Amino acid sequence: MNEAYLILGTNVGNQLNNIELALKLLELQIGVIKKKSAVYSTKAWGYEDQPDFLNQAILIETLFDASTLLNKLLDIEKQLGRVRKVNEVWMQRTMDIDILFFNTEIINLANLTIPHPHLQNRKFVLTPLIDIASNYIHPQLNKSIQTLIEECTDKLAVKLI
Repeated sequence: MNEAYLILGTNVGNQLNNIELALKLLELQIGVIKKKSAVYSTKAWGYEDQPDFLNQAILIETLFDASTLLNKLLDIEKQLGRVRKVNEVWMQRTMDIDILFFNTEIINLANLTIPHPHLQNRKFVLTPLIDIASNYIHPQLNKSIQTLIEECTDKLAVKLI
């Protein structure tokens, strides 16, 4: 059995409903959700001229390997109405699901990098992750999530919903 930490994000439509639907689809199509953080609100990171995001971190158990998991997550995003555009990195979305960690593996593929390469720079990821994995050690940085958030220079406010 594999364990993956994921971050869910949404800033379009009924955001709480988007998260609820994503959680249901994750349990139906991926595996058992072992832990869930609270839901947090944050200004859009990188391109702030769009609606605020709601984010939630989860720990899920799955039989899938990391590449298969990624493909299944992309399919769930699509089922929830996400349309990916080639050159738009920081755009509005009904659902974005990123793999933060997969077991303690370090993976560098053309379409998948684990641990997520920017998680240590983003409070909107670290804050919900603290709820469910404060002592988890980042396999490349050799620092706990608690330490990473203490060192994070991101100034965007993250508010508990």
